[in-house]
Amino acid sequence: MPQANNDPKIASDAVAGSASGEQPWVDQWTIGEVLRETAKKFGGQDAVIFPGESWRCTWRELDAEVDRVARALLSLGFRRGDHFGVWATNVPAWVLLQFATARIGVVLVTINPSYRTNELAFVIGQADLKGLALIDHYKTTHYFDALREAIPSLASSTPGDLQCERFPKLKVVISLRGETLEGSFSWDDFLARADQVPKADLQSIERSLSCSDPINIQFTSGTTGLPKGATLSHRNILLNAYYAGLGQAFTSRDRLCIPVPLYHCFGCVLGTLCSLVHGVTMVFPAETFQAALTLKAIDEERCTAVYGVPTMFIAMIEHADYPTRNLKSLRTGIMAGSPCPIELMKRVTSEMGASQMTIGYGQTEASPLITQTRVDDSIELRVGTVGRVLPGVEAKIVDPETGKTLPPMQPGELCSRGHNVMIGYFQLPEKTAQAIDADGWLHTGDIAVQEPNGYFRITGRLKDLVIRGGENIFPREIEELLYQHPAVKDVQVIGVPDRKFGEEVMAWVCLREGCQATADELKAFCKERLAYFKVPHYWKFVDAFPTTVTGKIQKYRMREISIEELGLQSVAKIETA
Repeated sequence: MPQANNDPKIASDAVAGSASGEQPWVDQWTIGEVLRETAKKFGGQDAVIFPGESWRCTWRELDAEVDRVARALLSLGFRRGDHFGVWATNVPAWVLLQFATARIGVVLVTINPSYRTNELAFVIGQADLKGLALIDHYKTTHYFDALREAIPSLASSTPGDLQCERFPKLKVVISLRGETLEGSFSWDDFLARADQVPKADLQSIERSLSCSDPINIQFTSGTTGLPKGATLSHRNILLNAYYAGLGQAFTSRDRLCIPVPLYHCFGCVLGTLCSLVHGVTMVFPAETFQAALTLKAIDEERCTAVYGVPTMFIAMIEHADYPTRNLKSLRTGIMAGSPCPIELMKRVTSEMGASQMTIGYGQTEASPLITQTRVDDSIELRVGTVGRVLPGVEAKIVDPETGKTLPPMQPGELCSRGHNVMIGYFQLPEKTAQAIDADGWLHTGDIAVQEPNGYFRITGRLKDLVIRGGENIFPREIEELLYQHPAVKDVQVIGVPDRKFGEEVMAWVCLREGCQATADELKAFCKERLAYFKVPHYWKFVDAFPTTVTGKIQKYRMREISIEELGLQSVAKIETA
């Protein structure tokens, strides 16, 4: 399996690299060791707060409770290298299980809370789960029902000794709340088992672990094709968390609002682990993102930082509660997950008060950050780029066809190498080899430009490119223009099939509340500012876009819906070279 080259080379003019001025204190440590150290340093300070559940603990209390959960896992036979899945929204047990599995070397498999039965079954099988913890339900999603459907034999099984022909490795199911699912342990019964394991056994196991061990499998969101499980090590994600916090100038006085999902790298690396490394207080406003509760948490818990994808920040700024909330405590945070509209970033850094908001760019396979802007970057850099590479990470732009490294200001595929690159896709060596080349470079599939100052701009994806009559059109350019129209709240641009030109440009538009605009008006607005071939031919007005649970726009779904609505099925079937 191709591996990342973790020894940064001297960067050439076309390869951006950044060496750390000092050795990160977490390097060569495991997550469990880092928690022990943070609990020593900041023992009496707030570590985790779930305001909606009135659940909070200090770093010292968190460390002790993680020990308890880890010993309970040991009592059920979990050992280094076993796989344990968590299928839940943002709840306290999620955080405890993340740290407890890491403490004993068990690989945490994060499962998308929006998955349905067939998707859950795919992950259980693909990831070789030995254990699974899940909540009962959230709103209209019934997790217990889905698991019963996937594993009919669960009801007749003894807790801790599940017998399932379809998933022979799965033995333990834990109910995190609600009525206890038949064939599973309740959370309380599970915790009670900790007394069966001496503390000395836990300490012995901790000493046997290595920072290079796999510790986390995160499945890509699956917007195209079947999800792939990116396998990450302690070192992968601890260094990413360290540098992400450094980029935000975090100290133990900071309080981070985390409305992004824990199942995703944004939540469980940039959120929990970044807080762990820097002694930052974690505040989880709700089980899933809700603009009102996020604003409430920032206000009442005096959060100094907040995370989110652009759609979350738009929702907060547009919410009726926004003018009534005191957000003066805000200083920084990370906006990532999808391209940030320039106009939105300007509002967040000025009007919202997060003057040191940073932009992060990366992907799950990169643990997740590759680049980040810094708090002392000019507003021009923070609204116009995704920053520069993290220390110890390299990045280059290559020609997607030839693989040749391109000079600054020439668009091509962004590739990254360093401590951030995943171990590989679990049990998918061919997919891994497609993603990581023989020299350890991770191929992101994103089109970018490296500026002479070493900063990067993402201009689209290899497949997020509209080719109209031989002209290459980057949707991002059109989207950024339309964000400047006073009636436009949000916009996404895609390509749809066309018999004459091969593809035509289409814009999906969300209008601001109380504002009106017609397709002709927006088309005229674009015509004044764009070359004729870039002006959208089709327009669709919507209230929201199809997205993943992390807020990533599913452009392939938009394309499918548009083809159906526009009657372009026959054109879509035309094969091209």
